[in-house]
Amino acid sequence: MTNKAILSLLSTQQRFVPNYTCAVLKNPTAVIGGLDSETSVNMATIVANYKMPQLTYGSFSPTQNDGTHFSSLYQMVPKEAYQYMGVLRLLQHFNWKWIGLLAVDDDRGDRFLQTVIPLLSENDICFAFSVRLPKLTYLNDLTDSILRQAEMSLAVFEDKARVCFVYAEHPSQFLSRLLLFLAPLTSFPPLHKVWIVTCQWDFESMSFQRLWDIGSFHGTISFAVHSKQPPRFQHFLQAINPSWANGDGFIQNFWEEAFSCLFKVSNIQGDSENTCTGEEKLETLPGILFEMSMTGHSYNVYNAVYAVAHALQIMYLSRSNHRRWFNGEQMEVQNVQPWQLHQFLRNITFNNSAGDTMHLNENGELRAGFDVTNWVTFPNGSFIRIQVGILDPWAPSGKELTIQDNKIIWHRTFNQVVPLSVCNEKCHPGYSRQKKEGEKFCCYECVPCPEGMISEKKDADMCVRCPQGHYPNHHQNKCVPKTISFLSYKEALGVILATLAISFSLVTVLVLGTFVKYRNSPIVKANNRSLTYILLISLFHCFLSSLLFIGQPGKVTCLLRHTVFAIVFSVAISSVLAKTMTVVLAFMSTKPGSRMRSLVGKKLAYSVVLSGSLVQVGICILWLSTSPPFPDMDMLSMNEKIIVECNEGSAVIFYCVLGYMGFLATVSFIVAFLARKLPDSFNEAKFITFSMLVFCSVWLSFIPTYLSTKGKSMVAVEIFSILVSGAGLLVCIFSPKCYIIVLRPELNNRGLLINKKE
Repeated sequence: MTNKAILSLLSTQQRFVPNYTCAVLKNPTAVIGGLDSETSVNMATIVANYKMPQLTYGSFSPTQNDGTHFSSLYQMVPKEAYQYMGVLRLLQHFNWKWIGLLAVDDDRGDRFLQTVIPLLSENDICFAFSVRLPKLTYLNDLTDSILRQAEMSLAVFEDKARVCFVYAEHPSQFLSRLLLFLAPLTSFPPLHKVWIVTCQWDFESMSFQRLWDIGSFHGTISFAVHSKQPPRFQHFLQAINPSWANGDGFIQNFWEEAFSCLFKVSNIQGDSENTCTGEEKLETLPGILFEMSMTGHSYNVYNAVYAVAHALQIMYLSRSNHRRWFNGEQMEVQNVQPWQLHQFLRNITFNNSAGDTMHLNENGELRAGFDVTNWVTFPNGSFIRIQVGILDPWAPSGKELTIQDNKIIWHRTFNQVVPLSVCNEKCHPGYSRQKKEGEKFCCYECVPCPEGMISEKKDADMCVRCPQGHYPNHHQNKCVPKTISFLSYKEALGVILATLAISFSLVTVLVLGTFVKYRNSPIVKANNRSLTYILLISLFHCFLSSLLFIGQPGKVTCLLRHTVFAIVFSVAISSVLAKTMTVVLAFMSTKPGSRMRSLVGKKLAYSVVLSGSLVQVGICILWLSTSPPFPDMDMLSMNEKIIVECNEGSAVIFYCVLGYMGFLATVSFIVAFLARKLPDSFNEAKFITFSMLVFCSVWLSFIPTYLSTKGKSMVAVEIFSILVSGAGLLVCIFSPKCYIIVLRPELNNRGLLINKKE
């Protein structure tokens, strides 16, 4: 039918003889059409032979726009690819990841799916189903088409995808609307979707469709060619009267179809209720039959007429120098040939009467954007289009679509809440996506993040570790800065340990003062008074050295902590060893002819203390010179805290220091154990034996405990070991003597000592 119509236009009037035009008074300069791609192609196939400009006001598939075959074609609609990009931005804007696709079942639908599906996949959007809309060619195919369409459309009704992207042209639109109209009469469930349609879709309704419910399309989002209302357009529509026909029966045919009436052919016909009076008003028609505003397609035709008019004007002006004059009057320019108009249509720019600037590029494509409209339907069959956004294809990437969410009216079943169209709900922060086997990538499971990892956003592909110095919160959706942890004077444990250290130090000072006060008493003099002083002074420093372990570690405190503690403890244990050896040698020197008498004296005691201490001093010097302790931050041992500690530097030397102290304690214990039964009124060997037993027990239990604890607990264990071992020496060795000196002074006399010896 299209081919016949275009050939009739190019043939002699009243006679259908293709390519025979001698009787035609004026040849057409350009043609405008058609609405759908198929019509445009059929027209272009014939018109191109005459090199006549063809301005199409409907979409034209990009793959069909071949410069060789359709060089005379001008598109008054921007490229379809721009609409696809706009739909993509719309889906991304509302986070719709699971949609349905409906496309006409022909080559155009194939190209649509081949273009759109990869575009969606590249942007993490899946299609739940793909339904092909049958292409209706003849009315006798209507029943079969409806039955096939009903079977295929079950997916549309049953799938949980709330959004459907439709690519269809008339008459596929007719079949889709018919199916939705019949759905309530069948077993199909209610259809509540958000329809996204391109500018090809329109409510082209016949009069018998005025009763069809269009409620399913309430809330539809449509991309329409940008349009503007020309001046006095509404007045023009209100003034239209069928009497304007003047040989053109289109207006009368439309009038009869729209108002369901008939014009009287002659006066013989009587009046009836169905007679058209001509006084009917277009504004009374529902929107599905006639819209009182300039639609996108009408605006395209309007601009096509303006484009041809401006091209003709430019051509006439360019020929002004070639016009001829006869008897002082300007002759009409030579008849315009259609092919001559092409050079003026390419790259033409003009302003239409609506105030818009229009531009056709060198390929004959209109450079324009799209309006995003929202369809709002009413029970009486009328509807309105509300502009809710614009699509500017030439805007920066990602900002092409501007949309006003608050203006959109959704389908009534959504209660004005943005519909959710996903395969499954989003994974909350603290979870990551895990693909379901055998399903599309948009369908996944949500699995909790592994321990020590987080995900801060919804639908995270994977969980990540927190940066250094942070740890996951309880819900594993946020990284929290770790707190600095060290044993401080501001917490109870630090206060208790510091109090104990100072208390033991004061007790030691008190004991030392007592021994100094009673320095000439037999019990003080009998056990090497000088070694006693050295031992008490070293114990005093041992207790005070534990204070170096409390507070935030610094460079100086880390250097002094273990070295001071090791040296003063070595001095203390060496003093205990010297006291024990003095007792043993003193007893052995009483035997007749013993050579040990020359060894007994202060020189031996001092040499034992000095040599025992110097070895430890040498180890500490080696430690400080090769791999000294330093302040360090342990970020891995505890999840929620950064442990500020002193790194030993060299663990080998650290354990050598402890090992040497253990060696001295072991030797002292053995010697004291052997001398515990020597006959002496003030023999300290048995008390030293017990004190060394306590000392060795504490430090043997210290090592595994030290290795199994971290942070301030480890430091507390070390301080506790220092205090307990020092207190063991103080109590076990000096408490019996203090008891005699303070509470039983009658036992502290030389006469009693001599009598006991005798």
